[in-house]
Amino acid sequence: MTDLAPDTILSVRDLRTWFKTKRVTAKAVDGVTFDLKRGQTLAVVGESGSGKSVTSLSIMGLLARPGAIESGEALFRDSKGAAHDLARMGPRGFRKLRGKEIAMIFQEPMTSLNPLYTVGDQIGEMIALHNDVSRDEARKSALDMLRHVEIPDAANRLDDYPHQMSGGMRQRVMIAMALSCNPSLLIADEPTTALDVTIQAQILDLLRRLQEQFGMSILFITHNLGVVAEIAHEVVVMYAGRVVEHAPVVPLFAKQKHPYTEGLLACTPNAERDLDPAGERKALYSIPGTVPPITNLPPGCAFEPRCRYSISACTKVPPQLEPAGPERLSRCLRSAEI
Repeated sequence: MTDLAPDTILSVRDLRTWFKTKRVTAKAVDGVTFDLKRGQTLAVVGESGSGKSVTSLSIMGLLARPGAIESGEALFRDSKGAAHDLARMGPRGFRKLRGKEIAMIFQEPMTSLNPLYTVGDQIGEMIALHNDVSRDEARKSALDMLRHVEIPDAANRLDDYPHQMSGGMRQRVMIAMALSCNPSLLIADEPTTALDVTIQAQILDLLRRLQEQFGMSILFITHNLGVVAEIAHEVVVMYAGRVVEHAPVVPLFAKQKHPYTEGLLACTPNAERDLDPAGERKALYSIPGTVPPITNLPPGCAFEPRCRYSISACTKVPPQLEPAGPERLSRCLRSAEI
C-alpha cells in the first residue's frame, strides 16, 4: 500500500472501475489518479458519462453490480491518523467509516431522504448510529446541525417531513445529516444541479463556511465550471473515464492545457464574450460531437474526433498524463501549443 503524505487525506492511485458482462467490458474509470489535501476542495469535472460519479461511488463503496474495482488504490486517512485502502475494503469496514469519517451528499435530496420520517429523526438516527448518545441527546444534536446549516426556525422545522420543505431546505438537511458526525471527508456529487441559481449560490457559500468551521476536505463532483471557480482549490478534468487535465483552479481558468478543458470553459456563459460587435447575443458555444461510448473508444486519444487541434499522431497512440507546467498535468500531445 502506498504511503500517504502528511497533508493528504485521500490519495487515489491508478483506480480502475469496470462494468463487466458476458459480452462487453465498460471501463468507466480507467487509471484515475489524484490527491486531496486536508482542508481543501478538489473538484472533479466532466460531461455526463465521463466517469466522475463512478469515481465517487468507488471511493464510497456504493458500486452496483456489475460494477467492481478492477485495480488501483483509494487511500484514506481517518481522524485518528490511520490509513485505509477503500478500494479493498469490505462492507463491515465501510459501515464504520461511512457517515462517521466519510459522508456524501447527492444531487437530488428527495431521493436520499426517507419521506416517512421527520428530518429530525433522520439526522438523529445518523448521530445515534455512530455515537453513544441517548435519543434526547441525538435530537438536540440534530437541532444544532439544522441551525449550523441555517434552517430558519430550526426548532419547529425539526419535526417537518421532507415534502414540507423546499428543494434548497432539503439540500441543507442533507448537508446537516452528512456533517452530523463531523466527517473528515465530504463527497458532494452534483449537490447544486437541481437548485435554482440563487439557492445554488447560498449552498456553495454554506459549504465554504462549514468547511472552515469543521476543517473537512471536500471532493466536489460537478459538470459546472462556474461552480468550480467558486469553491475549488484544485481541479481534475475527466473525459471518457480518464483524467485529461489536473491543475490548481486559478492557473486552469487562466490557461487551459487540454482542448477538452478549453471547450468546457468556452461553453460557460460569459456576458462580455457572448456579445457580437453590434451588441447582439451570440449563440452559445458547444463542443462538437458527443462523448464516445466507453465500450468503443477511438484507438488513439478519446477526444480526438471532437478536437480542433487533432493531428494524425492523435489517432494512433493514446496520450499519457504528463507534466504541462508547474503543478499541472495534461493528457494531450499538443498541450504546449494550446
